[in-house]
Amino acid sequence: MGHGSALLLGFSFPVFTRVHLEHHAHVNDPKNDPDHIVSTFGPLWLIAPRFFYHEVFFFQRKLWKRWELMQWGLERAVFFTIIAAAVSFDFLSFIFNCWFAPALMVGVTLGLFFDYLPHRPFTSRNRWTNARIYPGRMMNWLIMGQNYHLVHHLWPSVPWFEYKPAYEATKPLLDAKGSPQRLGIFETRADSANFLYDILVGVRSHKLRSGKMRRAARFIPGRSLQRGWLSFVDRIAIKTQPRRPHQR
Repeated sequence: MGHGSALLLGFSFPVFTRVHLEHHAHVNDPKNDPDHIVSTFGPLWLIAPRFFYHEVFFFQRKLWKRWELMQWGLERAVFFTIIAAAVSFDFLSFIFNCWFAPALMVGVTLGLFFDYLPHRPFTSRNRWTNARIYPGRMMNWLIMGQNYHLVHHLWPSVPWFEYKPAYEATKPLLDAKGSPQRLGIFETRADSANFLYDILVGVRSHKLRSGKMRRAARFIPGRSLQRGWLSFVDRIAIKTQPRRPHQR
């Protein structure tokens, strides 16, 4: 089931499983969380293609075990065989309309509700605050419990249909730990502006004193424009907090 579902979305199941485990181990770590790249390196309307960075991460880190590399090869062979057949037998338009277009819509939905919204503003690495919860009965069914995403990170063995009861049972503990329990995109004008920026542009600096966006200031004429650019980069920078040891 996992392999078939992944193929429908253009993914590879062994890549997804290994990369997802890395995400859980390194939430909001700019260097080691593969989903951090997906959420913060471009506009939200292009979030679906960025999921293919997972394959780059998978091979860079050599994450495969046992037969998983062979499984990846077989899945990719099936994928490209279908594309080659579509070209040869002239049904490529059907593939685009009935496979790629729906998969793109699903990819944007997954990226928005499973990656971007649960983890923004992508700064906390504390296990109690590195994801958020925004309660709601309708959202719970529409996005299969991902509005209780922090529950998934704290207790991964809990199935999605038990997220809401698990949240309600542990809410006093989450309150005590300061876990975010709001959507966090409409509370302040800055939140809304940041969300709009992410929809349209989404490129953010990940280094406070260096980085390509800050170095670009040297090519801007005039000190006032340079200062304005640096101020803008500072406002959109993701200021990741260091992970505290022995979190409980």
